[in-house]
Amino acid sequence: MPELPEVETIRQDLRKKILSKTIKKVSASAKARLNLSSAKFARSLQGQKFLEIDRIGKLLIFVLPKKLYLLVHLKMSGQLIYKRGREMIAGGHSDYQFSKILPDNFTRVIFSFADGSKLFFNDMRRFGYLKIVTEAQWEKEKNKFGIEPLTKNFTLENFKNALHGRKTNIKAILLNQKLFAGIGNIYADESCFAAGIRPNTRANKLTDAQIKRLFSVIEKIMKQAIQKRGTTFNNFVDADGNRGNFVASLKVYGRGGEECRRCGTKLVRAKVAGRGTVYCPQCQK
Repeated sequence: MPELPEVETIRQDLRKKILSKTIKKVSASAKARLNLSSAKFARSLQGQKFLEIDRIGKLLIFVLPKKLYLLVHLKMSGQLIYKRGREMIAGGHSDYQFSKILPDNFTRVIFSFADGSKLFFNDMRRFGYLKIVTEAQWEKEKNKFGIEPLTKNFTLENFKNALHGRKTNIKAILLNQKLFAGIGNIYADESCFAAGIRPNTRANKLTDAQIKRLFSVIEKIMKQAIQKRGTTFNNFVDADGNRGNFVASLKVYGRGGEECRRCGTKLVRAKVAGRGTVYCPQCQK
């Protein structure tokens, strides 16, 4: 699933391409996960413009006139693909090839703009969704998200409060979007490694020094990942056609059985919080 840095990359790059363009037509397949009927969804957007694109955690928020919002979550396999003439850029899940011929079998929604460009929402597994909501509905939705790294609310005090008294393992807590918005499997593993903490350690067993260290590395890693356009394993490309290159900086994620780049110990692959997890038994205590 794309995490905060990948979704932030998509947000920044789509802003360059689609803001203030008139939406001429919207086509939604019967397989699209929408909160309205396909016909009503299309009518609500036709003739409108995206005024801004925001984000909270892994959720994209397309701001519309009249205090309406289009919420887009890519979930496990969602992609947003922008196409204008021969130019085609894509962001999102990268475990299957981006089709050069669109729409394809996985296209769920097509936004056609007045200038001839198009934005495709593709989703192989159909977990991703699109919702049109009012301001009141958006405020209610927003309250479901916890504090997000790199925002003013992500302070050491708030971080400590979120962990206080919890007996759950630290990885499960980092993955809990109601506590921390935007952190997923990749950056939870990388943060635990950078902080020298085993991901299955109970939060209430962490020392103040460990908590402070974990808080600091989360900020640092997220900033680095955004700067490097996110993590990509196959064919994620951003709005300038660049591939995410944080993958070269990964210390543990996806490297189970390989040598630790810090100490040379064989990295352990395990299941923590129901997710595939990799850690170093020597560097993480």
